[in-house]
Amino acid sequence: MARAASLRALLGIGSVGRRGVAAAGHGRDAGPCCPPCCWRGFRGVASASGGRAEPRSSSSRFALMRAQIQARRAARTRPPVESSGWVTGGSVSGDGKISWGYSSFKGRRPGMEDRFSIKSTTINGQTVNLFGVFDGHGGKLAAEYLKEHLFENLVKHPEFLKDTKLAICQTFLKTDADFLESVSSDSFRDDGSTALAAVLVGNHLYVANVGDSRAVALKSGKVVPLSEDHKPNRKDERKRIEDAGGIIVFDGQPL
Repeated sequence: MARAASLRALLGIGSVGRRGVAAAGHGRDAGPCCPPCCWRGFRGVASASGGRAEPRSSSSRFALMRAQIQARRAARTRPPVESSGWVTGGSVSGDGKISWGYSSFKGRRPGMEDRFSIKSTTINGQTVNLFGVFDGHGGKLAAEYLKEHLFENLVKHPEFLKDTKLAICQTFLKTDADFLESVSSDSFRDDGSTALAAVLVGNHLYVANVGDSRAVALKSGKVVPLSEDHKPNRKDERKRIEDAGGIIVFDGQPL
């Protein structure tokens, strides 16, 4: 991660009702995901109002429930707000079952090199929510390209709903190759980025990462790691780099 331009993004995933799971993605250098003054996310959206109510037909109850969810969705959607360098906001999915929030902060560098992406859609009747953190370094081009194209490529993959794991792996490789081709004419560019994706297809959560941005889940008060840092100090990663003719340098010294 670019230390002076770190993205601290909180991607909260909470299900309706009392039980829920929250997921957070952040970079290597990130401290607390949110400052005390910033937006802290949404609570679960209840599917029906409390208190007593007169008996209604099933259709009228459904219509009332839908109107309540839509009203709460509108009230809970917050556009980005910037305060003291922090940008925060959040929203809720189209079906009202998932809410999320985000918070990002630019460090001492002139420009923000990191990006995040949140998309909620329906594919062939299946609800899909996609969350991504892209920790740029050496410039913003790679992170910006991932924000614009990674999930766009993923949902277009012909096997996305049938074999989501395969679709994610192939989409990561395709998007990487596409980006390299897009900057091939500029030999002076040195942009790169991590990529952390949490893809919720119905009730199944898929997490994929390249680089050292992390994803964790909070369940029953306990933190559960959802990703493993992808760094050159890993034996398999070091071997991959060296087999490709590369070297690993730390603080100017080869390892």
